[in-house]
Amino acid sequence: MNKTMTLKDYSRDMRIARGPVDIPFLLITLLLLSIGVIMVLSSSYASAYYDLTKETGGNATFYFTRQLGFAALGVVAMFLASRMPMSFYKRFSFLVLLAAVALLLAVLIVGTESNGAKRWIMIAGVSVQPSEIAKIGVILYFSVLICRYKNLMGTFKYGIMPFCIILAIIVGLLALEPHLSASIIIISIGAMMMFVGGARLFWFVGGMGIVTVFLVVAINVLQYSADRITAWRDPFADASDTGYQIIQSLYAIGSGGLFGLGLGQSRQKYLYLPEEHNDFIFSVICEELGLIGAFLILVLFAMLIIRGYWLAMHSRDRYSFLVCTGITSLLAIQVILNVAVCTNLIPATGISLPLFSYGGTALLMQMAQMGIILSVSRDIPTTKTVKKPKPKAQR
Repeated sequence: MNKTMTLKDYSRDMRIARGPVDIPFLLITLLLLSIGVIMVLSSSYASAYYDLTKETGGNATFYFTRQLGFAALGVVAMFLASRMPMSFYKRFSFLVLLAAVALLLAVLIVGTESNGAKRWIMIAGVSVQPSEIAKIGVILYFSVLICRYKNLMGTFKYGIMPFCIILAIIVGLLALEPHLSASIIIISIGAMMMFVGGARLFWFVGGMGIVTVFLVVAINVLQYSADRITAWRDPFADASDTGYQIIQSLYAIGSGGLFGLGLGQSRQKYLYLPEEHNDFIFSVICEELGLIGAFLILVLFAMLIIRGYWLAMHSRDRYSFLVCTGITSLLAIQVILNVAVCTNLIPATGISLPLFSYGGTALLMQMAQMGIILSVSRDIPTTKTVKKPKPKAQR
């Protein structure tokens, strides 16, 4: 990559003929986004109506209108991201990572506290969660490093050390908030990219040991983490406190049955299930749309993820492949972990369901990431039928 590349050069790159975006990936993304906005309305209007003490002011459509606005902005962000060439993301990847680290530092100083954690910062009147920026920052810059050290990824000095230093800084800042779920996701996505990039499997054994020690320390130091482990093992041991949320989630899922109670007919959303429009929106989906509806939504997610990996496998260059693989894996990890939490397969970790859970920063970043994948798809060469010249008639 030419380090003297300017914005004028990017403008020239954008004028170079590129193919259309991948229509299947685009349509599935928009379909999931539309269903997600509808489910935010269905799951949130009861709590928004009864909440007279906070910013909702008893407006039943408060969360829906905000989510609808962020969804519209997200579509614009996706379109703009799909227009930018991959050389643009490669050039500015370090700045994205640096901005994420700076915001994580700022959160510790001037961040907004909620439920005993500082995870948000107000910028121009908008609440921003820097951990969402850190996720894409890790993907973009790790892809640059892997391309740079492609022949040295099997060594510790180049294939392990720089990546671990970056992860240690980000995870260390997240631990101070504290934000254990974001730490788990970033460690997972970082390890996945190192593995895809060619790091030796031997180093991952030691890395798993370090991560295990980190989790054990976090569980013992952070009381809320220990409580979540206890609630996961036996929710009914403290049904009115630590186990309350997961019990209500299981009630919602079980009440839905095969066909569900019907859209808008959930009972658990009436102030029984906490975070019904956020981390536990999948439980409301199961209650209202039933097993069949929830299964179809998971099928759509599976189709989106499979299509994302297909685009990665057919991408034009190594950097595009790594970025597309990283974003698709991030989507897959969050979907799997969110569903696992709602069904009590793993302890509650505060992981949202992509394109569904309420949250402006997360939705904007997720749509921008979908736009980056669409940008990769525009560079995939298409097979065109070449017409052979007709042989001249012999005289």
